[in-house]
Amino acid sequence: MSPETGSVVAEAEAVTSEAVAPEAVPADALALPGRLPEALRTELIAFRRDIHMHPELGNREFRTTAAIKARLEQAGLTPRVLPTGTGLICDIGAASGAGEGAALPMLALRADIDGLPIPDTKSVPYRSTEPDRAHACGHDVHTTVVLGAGLVLAELAREGRLPRPVRLLFQPAEEVLPGGATDAVEAGVLDGVGRILALHCDPKVEVGRIGLRTGAITSACDRLEVSLDGAGGHTARPHLTTDLVTATAKVITEVPALLSRRVDTRSGLAVTWGRVESGHACNVIPQHAELSGTVRCLDLPAWREAPDLVHAAVDEIATLHGAKSEITYVRGVPPVVNEAGSVELLRRAMETRRGAHAVEDTEQSLGGEDFSWYLEHVPGAMARLGVRGVGDTARRDLHRGDFDVDEGAIEVGVELFTAAALLG
Repeated sequence: MSPETGSVVAEAEAVTSEAVAPEAVPADALALPGRLPEALRTELIAFRRDIHMHPELGNREFRTTAAIKARLEQAGLTPRVLPTGTGLICDIGAASGAGEGAALPMLALRADIDGLPIPDTKSVPYRSTEPDRAHACGHDVHTTVVLGAGLVLAELAREGRLPRPVRLLFQPAEEVLPGGATDAVEAGVLDGVGRILALHCDPKVEVGRIGLRTGAITSACDRLEVSLDGAGGHTARPHLTTDLVTATAKVITEVPALLSRRVDTRSGLAVTWGRVESGHACNVIPQHAELSGTVRCLDLPAWREAPDLVHAAVDEIATLHGAKSEITYVRGVPPVVNEAGSVELLRRAMETRRGAHAVEDTEQSLGGEDFSWYLEHVPGAMARLGVRGVGDTARRDLHRGDFDVDEGAIEVGVELFTAAALLG
């Protein structure tokens, strides 16, 4: 534990009573080991607060990587830092000999460790200390859950009670398209893995519950950059110019409309602009404009067609208004498509821990997640982890500076993953 972590242990202990108490285990459920000890629970809350205070952007997560590595080594494990210099993997069971000869293949538990380039606007003791950096997507919770599950499973392995080898995967750069998962796969993190599981904080789901869905649970997400050029001039004589501001406005509004008539609407293909820049003076028609945004869609066929369709639509609208267009289309991530057997494993694990009422169906979101790249190689699934406090009516959406979680979700996530490792 780092000095900074130790400094917030007392604060973590102060909220221990606010944790989500485990529900009574259903009478027909298996009695599984691997519940979270109270001392470890308090430590994990402090660990989460420590990395929450020190968020790092993608591929720069050196402090976070060092903190995870130190705690795993303290537990007698042998973590290995990824070739990119941040992120790491750590095998439990396979390295120590526990679980040898077991019929069950290796299970990977994945967490993403990077933060976001936005300011933390919360008024809490563990607010980010890094200017314009925040853990506003819950990656600090994901990291802490996988760390906690690893510490519990390592103890079970030492006792000879872990039926399968488990790999902890702490992945960098999830927020950087096309995602750090591609580098991790290339580095061999899936070698020997038979199944991979992940979770993602969901502020719409109450703490103590998870959301599950078979099939696509997220959407594809790409980045789009458009430059428009034309002969500018005086605003008194737009007929002698390429009215680039009007052309830009038409691209902004008509490209999404045009695409809606060229793609099956059930694919949910959507272009949304996030940045527009053009001009410097009120009486000068500019010669250059820039737009950037995202392209999202719900299914793989539409994602594969999207670059050609978007290129054609932008060129068409720009040409109609006399502008020359240059398009940079950056491939992002495909949808996360949950495999049915992995979803069922997560369902059984949660029901065993907290009962059938703790599992709810969830919808497909338009958010992107690079966990999808792992599922191109091995079966797996992502669960939505409830982080909204009981009775909390405040809106704390992802990627906002005021995002925070009910820390009782850490215990829920740890026990979900430990149960999945024991059942699957």
